[in-house]
Amino acid sequence: MDKTIEQYNKVINICSTVFEKKMKDYGIAWRILRSKSMTDQIYIKAQRIRSIEEKGSQKIEDDIHSEFIGIINYCSMALIQLELGPSEHEDLTTDETMEKYLYNLNVAKELMTLKNHDYGEAWRNMRISSYTDLILMKIKRIKQIEDNQGKTIISEGIDANYLDMINYAVFALIKIEFES
Repeated sequence: MDKTIEQYNKVINICSTVFEKKMKDYGIAWRILRSKSMTDQIYIKAQRIRSIEEKGSQKIEDDIHSEFIGIINYCSMALIQLELGPSEHEDLTTDETMEKYLYNLNVAKELMTLKNHDYGEAWRNMRISSYTDLILMKIKRIKQIEDNQGKTIISEGIDANYLDMINYAVFALIKIEFES
């Protein structure tokens, strides 16, 4: 488990560095997006990964590694949007944004630790393409919950699905970074 936490933290450091640099370039322009738009952005990234996996080639330079980073970052942003709602104004400082962003990734890591205990690191025996499919399934679930105005009868809410997607994307990056 120590190895998993160490690798997880390294992946999060990579993602947070990208997030912070993009925030310097673009600010928090993403705060204007509604939750449904965030879900669609994540869908675009996951669908591109699946397309590259199936075709075995790509025509745009960004590789699947970058797309998994994007999924993690968009999921954390989506969790911020769920908490605060969209805003047309620069309503968060850089420090506040990073604090909320990292908080969400820490919640995902805590969830992974609990699930990892119960599942015995079964994720290490999975294929990266399975993480892609699971992310796409979670997106479909989120879209259905959004269509139901956020209401569920027995299922977890939208936030739990975003947290799971963060973890699936982290698992994929761990396999890409440390096991390839």
